[in-house]
Amino acid sequence: MISPALMEFDMRIALLLTLIATNLAGWAADAPSWPIFRGDARLSGLAEGSLPNQMALLWSFKTGDAIKSSPVIGNGLVYIGSSDGKVYALNLTNGTVQWKFNTDDSVEAPPLLWNGTVYVGVVKGLLFALDARDGKVKWQYETAGKIMGSANCVPAPDGNGQWILIGSYDNTMHCVDATSGKRVWTYETQNFINGAPAVAAGKLVFGGCDAQIHVVSVADGKSLAKIDAGSYIAASAALDGHLAFVGNYGGKLLCVDLVSQKTVWSYGNKETETPFFASPAIGVDRIIAGCRDNSVHCVSRKDGQRIWVFKTRGDVDSSPVICGDKVVACSVDGRIYLLKLSDGTQVWSYELGAPIIGSPAVAGGWLIVGADDGRVYAFGPKK
Repeated sequence: MISPALMEFDMRIALLLTLIATNLAGWAADAPSWPIFRGDARLSGLAEGSLPNQMALLWSFKTGDAIKSSPVIGNGLVYIGSSDGKVYALNLTNGTVQWKFNTDDSVEAPPLLWNGTVYVGVVKGLLFALDARDGKVKWQYETAGKIMGSANCVPAPDGNGQWILIGSYDNTMHCVDATSGKRVWTYETQNFINGAPAVAAGKLVFGGCDAQIHVVSVADGKSLAKIDAGSYIAASAALDGHLAFVGNYGGKLLCVDLVSQKTVWSYGNKETETPFFASPAIGVDRIIAGCRDNSVHCVSRKDGQRIWVFKTRGDVDSSPVICGDKVVACSVDGRIYLLKLSDGTQVWSYELGAPIIGSPAVAGGWLIVGADDGRVYAFGPKK
């Protein structure tokens, strides 16, 4: 017969375990998450929550070479690639190394974090699937050209598993089974694919160096539409409903209707035609885009009319992020800027002293970005 004292002890242990499980579940639900380049499958560049007016550098971590990759956040870790050939998993709180994986080649593409796996491409054309906990290789998939853009992930149409989508300089969009790394289908274009594919409603949308906006069926990789962009596209498109927003090398920021296959509006400086290399961010009523005219542009989502322009001291190839009432923008001038979404007024800035090419990850009050000095920088609320 079990004594009352032992029964009470068992009940206390069970209660304690329940409380721990509940707290862990709550932590996981509330943990900062930015699992993909631009934050979501639509590549909207829209972060949840808000940022304070003043931020502090909480930690930095030095890799062995320049960082052109963009970070992702999940599992309490920051995942990022470096030109030193390694993918790093860093503790979000203090920047210590959880693990690192040597790819033997420069990593300029942003990683994708999905279902316990980090998917990341390297310049020589390999796509790696790494265990998010320890960095061990699950599989690798080979393309015939550079991989410079992020992967995206979609559920398989039959509901059985997930598919990974990745573009390459072999002029091909590849669809790969997320578990096995086996090819599902490929879609060929007429030139390099530099950016990441955006996904929504069973379609993937991306631009290429063939100056086309491609709309492709997720189910079978068949073309649904090709829309002339007027100039080649280095950036990734952002999706909202049936509209796609993307910048091109000819200095145009475009809004394209994927149903009518027509350009709704076009914004840009007709005199300079300075390229848009950054991907746009989609706000409720406005679009934010960085440009190589050293500026961050804010235009009306409805008609593309200019709302405001903020000048930096260098090209803005880093893609801006909208977070609450603020815009996070980074420049080749080595500075991070917080701007008011309403009018583009500078709220705060921080000088890293090295060009910033990659795009920031923003989640849970954190702002993470890499720079050409090889460092990863983490900012949070100023205490």
